[in-house]
Amino acid sequence: MANTSQKKIASQNEAALKNLLYGQILANIVPFLIRLLYRAFGRRTSIKVWIMSAIATGVSQFLYGRLAALGKPRRDANGTMVSAGSDLNQPGVTEWMFDVLYISWAAQVGSSILGEWVWLLYLVIPVFVIYKAWGFIGPMIMPQSSSAEEEAPVEQLSKRQEKLKKRSERGDPRVKTQQRRA
Repeated sequence: MANTSQKKIASQNEAALKNLLYGQILANIVPFLIRLLYRAFGRRTSIKVWIMSAIATGVSQFLYGRLAALGKPRRDANGTMVSAGSDLNQPGVTEWMFDVLYISWAAQVGSSILGEWVWLLYLVIPVFVIYKAWGFIGPMIMPQSSSAEEEAPVEQLSKRQEKLKKRSERGDPRVKTQQRRA
C-alpha cells in the first residue's frame, strides 16, 4: 500500500505524462500539417528538412518513451498502486531529458513556421553539456592560482576585541598588550 507522498508523486507523474503526450502529438502533427499546406500552395520541402524532422521526431519519441517508463505508476490487478514510479520533478538527468524534449519540439514546430534556421536551436544542447561538464572538469584541468590560496581570510573580531584594539591604537593606558608565548 502506498503512502500519501507516493500517491502525490504518482498523481503528479500522471499529470506530467498526460501533458507530455499532448505535447508529443502536437509537436509531431503540427509541423507535418504545415508542410503539407506549403506543398498544397506549391512550396516544396527539401529532403534535408524531412530528414531533420525524422531525427527530431525520433529523439522526442525516445525521450518521451524513457520519461513515460520512468514516471508511470505501477498498479496490481486490483488497481492498487504498487509503485509510484520515479519522480519526474527531480533534478538531474530527468530534468535534462525534459529540456532536450522541449528543444526538439521547439525545433520541429519552429522550423515548419519560421524556416530551416530554427534547427540551429539543437546547438544549445551540446553547449549546455560542455558548460555543465566544464564546471566539473575545469577545476581539475586548470587549478586555482596560488595568490588566491595565499590570502588568508580576515578573522572576525568580537565587539569587545574591536574596542580594545581601538583603545590600544590610541595609546590608552588601560589596555595592556600581551605577548603570546610560542
